[in-house]
Amino acid sequence: MTEIYEAIKRSAKRIKEAIEFDDTGYSENINATGDTQLKLDIKSDQIIEEEFAKVASIKEIISEEKEEKTPLHVEGIYGVGYDPLDGSSLIDVNLSVGSIFGIYEGGYAGANLKAAVYVVYGPRVELVIAEQDVKMYRMNKSGEFVFIKTIELKEKGKLNAPGSTQMCWEPKHKALMDAIFADGYRLRYSGGMVPDLHQILLKGGGLFSYPATSDVPKGKLRMIFEVFPFAFVYEKAGGEAIDGQRRILELSPSHPHDTTPCFFGSKAEIERVKKCYE
Repeated sequence: MTEIYEAIKRSAKRIKEAIEFDDTGYSENINATGDTQLKLDIKSDQIIEEEFAKVASIKEIISEEKEEKTPLHVEGIYGVGYDPLDGSSLIDVNLSVGSIFGIYEGGYAGANLKAAVYVVYGPRVELVIAEQDVKMYRMNKSGEFVFIKTIELKEKGKLNAPGSTQMCWEPKHKALMDAIFADGYRLRYSGGMVPDLHQILLKGGGLFSYPATSDVPKGKLRMIFEVFPFAFVYEKAGGEAIDGQRRILELSPSHPHDTTPCFFGSKAEIERVKKCYE
């Protein structure tokens, strides 16, 4: 597992440099889910594939930017599902973005996750590894990642990050959001999954939601590349992650790009979601 973490660190350093200095425009390519790819999406995906190709324990990889799995090492035991540059459309307005990695053994069901990693590219570059617990590292002047702290969520938080198109919310979801704000929760939503979930983790707790809506009844966020890894992180930090009723890590996709509604948070906020969706 250490070799995989080191490959992610090398990738993060290279992606940071690409974000700072490369072209932020769109390419002419369309990815597996129909999105027009930024040139940085393509570059980040190439960087990660190059670094993972050096790791003998990785059997195969599957990127959010590709339709199918890419085989690497026949003798490897891990599959890595990843989003190379989540929130990349925020780069041209200079907001934080990130990379997300799920390390699986035995298939891409949530129950098969062995570790999860994400990187935040903001004013500083931070890397979070969840295995037995959740540890945060920060890139120093030399480009090395230095351990900062172990992340633990409080029982109840103060932040609310409500995703999706509000006019398409179900009435019960709108009522839940209204009630949460009426209780004094503060809005913290940038449109980037990685920085928004990172902020809730570092500030002690709260709720991030991307529910089923009339325009995306199965949710928008992808299980393998985005939802499962962060569900793993939140559980290891002492929080929870559900699809409204079921635990996220008990779900299994039938296709690599399957999506799901999702709610991540500290225990008090997730309990409110469960009551709303029961």
